[in-house]
Amino acid sequence: MAQASAAVMAVATISPAAAAAAQAQVTRFDIPAQSLGGALQAFSKQSGYRLLFPSANVAALRAPAVVGSYAAESALAKILEGTPLKIASINGRVVALTLREPAKQMSRRIASTTHFVPAPQEASPGAAAPTPAPAEDVDQTPVQDVVVVGSQIKGAKINDALPVTLIGQREIQDSGAVSGDELFRSVPQFGDVTFNSSYLPQSSNAARGDVGSVNLRNLGIGNTLVMLNGRRVVQHPTSQANDQLVPVLTYNTNAIPVNGLERLEVLRDGAAAIYGADAVAGVVNTVLKKDYNGGDVSLQYGGAEGTRLRELNASGVFGSNFASGKGNITLFASYDRGTGLLTTDQYFTASADRRPLFVGTRFEGNSKLDGRSTTTPWLGGTVVKTGSSPVMAGGTAVTTRAGAFQIQPATLSGCNTALGNGLCTTTGGLNAALREDHIAEGTSVIPRLNRVNLFLTGHYDFDDVTAFWEAGYYYAKTHAVQRPIETLTSIPITVPASNYWNPFGPVTFADGTPNPNRIPGLNIPAGGLPVRINNYAFRDFGQINVDVTNKQFRTLFGLRGEWNGFNWETAGSYSEATVRDVSDNISRTKLAEILALSTPAAYNPFNGGTLATPSLGDGTPSNATSIDAARQKLVRFTKATLATYDFRVSKKDLITLPGGDVGFASGIEARRETQLDDRDARIDGTIDYIDPYTKTAVSDFANLSKNPDTRGARMVFSAYGELAVPVVSPEMSVPLVRSLNLQVAGRFENYSDFGDIAVPKVAGSWDVVKGFRLRGSWAKSFRAPNLEQVNAQVIARTNTRTDYAFCEADFRRGAFAKFSDCSAPGSPRRMNVTALRSGNPDLQPERATTWSVGAVVEPPIPDRFGHLTLTADYWRVRQTGLIGIFGEGNALILDYLLRQSGETNPNVVRAAPTADDLAAFAGTGLAPAGQVLYVKDQYVNLLPQTVRGLDLNAVYSVRDTGIGDFNVAVNVSHLFEFYQDPSPGIAALMAARAAGKINKDTVITGGGSLLRLNSRPAWKWSASFNWSLENVSVGAFTQYIGSVEDDSIDSASAPWVVDGQLTANLYAEYRFTGALKGASIRIGARNITNEAPPLAATGYLGTLYTPMRRYWYANMRYRF
Repeated sequence: MAQASAAVMAVATISPAAAAAAQAQVTRFDIPAQSLGGALQAFSKQSGYRLLFPSANVAALRAPAVVGSYAAESALAKILEGTPLKIASINGRVVALTLREPAKQMSRRIASTTHFVPAPQEASPGAAAPTPAPAEDVDQTPVQDVVVVGSQIKGAKINDALPVTLIGQREIQDSGAVSGDELFRSVPQFGDVTFNSSYLPQSSNAARGDVGSVNLRNLGIGNTLVMLNGRRVVQHPTSQANDQLVPVLTYNTNAIPVNGLERLEVLRDGAAAIYGADAVAGVVNTVLKKDYNGGDVSLQYGGAEGTRLRELNASGVFGSNFASGKGNITLFASYDRGTGLLTTDQYFTASADRRPLFVGTRFEGNSKLDGRSTTTPWLGGTVVKTGSSPVMAGGTAVTTRAGAFQIQPATLSGCNTALGNGLCTTTGGLNAALREDHIAEGTSVIPRLNRVNLFLTGHYDFDDVTAFWEAGYYYAKTHAVQRPIETLTSIPITVPASNYWNPFGPVTFADGTPNPNRIPGLNIPAGGLPVRINNYAFRDFGQINVDVTNKQFRTLFGLRGEWNGFNWETAGSYSEATVRDVSDNISRTKLAEILALSTPAAYNPFNGGTLATPSLGDGTPSNATSIDAARQKLVRFTKATLATYDFRVSKKDLITLPGGDVGFASGIEARRETQLDDRDARIDGTIDYIDPYTKTAVSDFANLSKNPDTRGARMVFSAYGELAVPVVSPEMSVPLVRSLNLQVAGRFENYSDFGDIAVPKVAGSWDVVKGFRLRGSWAKSFRAPNLEQVNAQVIARTNTRTDYAFCEADFRRGAFAKFSDCSAPGSPRRMNVTALRSGNPDLQPERATTWSVGAVVEPPIPDRFGHLTLTADYWRVRQTGLIGIFGEGNALILDYLLRQSGETNPNVVRAAPTADDLAAFAGTGLAPAGQVLYVKDQYVNLLPQTVRGLDLNAVYSVRDTGIGDFNVAVNVSHLFEFYQDPSPGIAALMAARAAGKINKDTVITGGGSLLRLNSRPAWKWSASFNWSLENVSVGAFTQYIGSVEDDSIDSASAPWVVDGQLTANLYAEYRFTGALKGASIRIGARNITNEAPPLAATGYLGTLYTPMRRYWYANMRYRF
């Protein structure tokens, strides 16, 4: 039996509590009426027999009471009366059960799943465990009345037609995963992880902390439905921009209690008609351990070589039957603690200047690899003055004609005016030696973590109805350190003339005190002039501390039973997720107060950084009291809720056709979703800073634009129906059609904010001969815009972009030898650009059509040689109406294009040209442009996207070889195509570039082939191997991620190829016997060959790879 069903389901076993007498011996039984599973457990305990039976949902079946003295076989026969099971054989102390009428109910199943094999463990009263294979005469036909993701019909044959990947406890052990993020990364069909704990931007405009995202087939965040025990889970409430630059919401994989998982089910094709219209890419169902009767505790400690990262995990599952087996309550609890990882721990993250890492390659010395920041403690500012003449000091120009100047060490070339203390001013811009290596001091790559997961499940069997319930709680707190606060070019800070340290300040202060810091001989008023800070890092405020607290809870209560042959179930749930993101920041209001002081207590932005190490740190910090006075915590609070109710019925034999029984399922569902993004009062407009010079209201935080709160809610009502139709059965003896089964499903949904939608699905399986099956499916899906995309007013986001209008002028003047140098890091034309993105109530839903065809092969291998399953599935998804924006980078390119003919892009809002701007355009034949203030944009529906791929899987298992049991599984995902049709605006830009109207080195985003472009590798695969002999097990897991192209270095001709990576995990486990029976120890390593992540322009790609080298761990476990 184990060989036949290893790839389909776990073989459930129940171990004896003590030795029993011979079969004929009469035993006193006291087994009350209850679920079949509970009755079988009670029989095993009271009789001493071990039972082998297929892993079905026996809890849904009822067993009568057995009270009195019986022979064991007679008592078991009474328990099985009226159930699909019967006694197949009795072999010593082992009783094997099988179907009563296997020929009529189903033929031997071809596995529909990829790698799922139960983990090796000692049998216990609380959990199913693998056992030796039954005798040769035992019927190998499996029973499957459990609903595995893909169909709502219990026992439906059509499950075999669906491409479902089941990952059991053994695979989880082999992968070495502790967190949900690590587990999901180990599955090749999951794409880029754009929400991850190592993504720690400087502001709270993204999801930070203990978070991981779900992106099946790389079809986009939000296109995969995630369920827990068959029902929806609440989304992570904090949004983040995707590759279309629109805010998306994900389910947080790190909220999944990995050690509490029974299995992970992944339906790899569209399942909108079955589970919800938004299941575009597929469905992920996490199934937790339940109905436990005993305990299982473990303690694991591990760490990454050569780093400070150390992690501790303690977990346990505890369960008990009660009320004579009528009920069960099971509790899972886990605690995780991690010390975090810093940039200084490993060479590929130790510096923002990655040029040394590329020595010996064709990109050696490429300036685009120097990621050091041009925003530094060496202030770049502009004297606020009138006229177009520079500020002079004794005949020397201290500033440009527009008043711009730069502070630098006096030892560097280009100095024009000495400031004392080893400093001077220059008009030549920031020297490359001053660019700040903002990560060399050690910022967080992985935050420090404390995580708690609690989950309680239970059920109680009444006479005809079973009540069940769930209660879950997740808590995580992370601490990280990030680079210091930096100014925004679009919202400069002004230092008043009264500032004590202002070199352009008054001759004497208001109290008559002479100003010791004014540059002698200035041709400006005696009262001095203010200075606008254009470019400055508040290094003396220190690094930013980021503390993020995630919480989730879930409650569910339901009833299920049987009525007139129909299985019915109903449940209601409420879930809530909150995130509180708290980080250090600077209040503009408070900063203005300390900048206005005319005493040495004033904040001094003019004192530069560290003379000895000018690209690192600030050796001349300002007054500590003044710094503390300007500090202000930035708080972002987000919340998402989900309330659901459903009622569902199913019957696997609604009617009987010549091909067999027609299965039926139907149900209604209702859910209410809410989302709240409550921004800090100093950013949402409650507390503004009024710039005294421009008189405009801006955010009170030094490095953030204004961002209003966002809130939204929607109701969704749905109804679905599903039929599983057996067209041909083996008994019909149709040539070349051993069996033919169809699934037809449809779903209707009503959205309170989008109206009605109906989506269909059709799937089928054709067994050509025994052991060879063809299968396929076709489905439609629908995804409504998320609540933030619809309800956002104006969202301000700042990104580094290139102003190509200035690049063209500079290139014509000969300021750059190559046009591409203008967009390189450190270029004065590459700057922070603020985009004002507005929500769009007229957005339409995204729609998709999915189809797949595949084959399943099970060669007729004799059972003693094991069991092999091979599957191949080709799939295609066509998405339309993808939500995105034009993008501020593209808007600047359009402005560049229009300016060639004397027009401008009205969505690019610029300041009036300064004297320096006029000089930049002089003699170029181009109309002068001013600096970009902001870019206007709006969320819109874009053109279609087509994705095609192939999944290959192989599963082999063999038991009782004499040298142990072996299990091997291989899972391969290959992308053939990932193409996004350019929108009309993007297509026009590409055509203009092809025609030579704009330079070929402009970087246009938003269309064309995205396969292997910075992500989306063409090949991903994993393989696992497990060997077990008596008390010893050895497991291995290897994973390959294919190469991608990094176009941030060279986008025009030959981008940098980020190599593929092959990693391997290995562990060995020993299970004790005797007095220590139930205890085990496992020693293992992840990335055992100590592979560094492949080199990229940013060091490594965190969306594809984890930033850890070899990781050792030890695990101790005790089951009772």
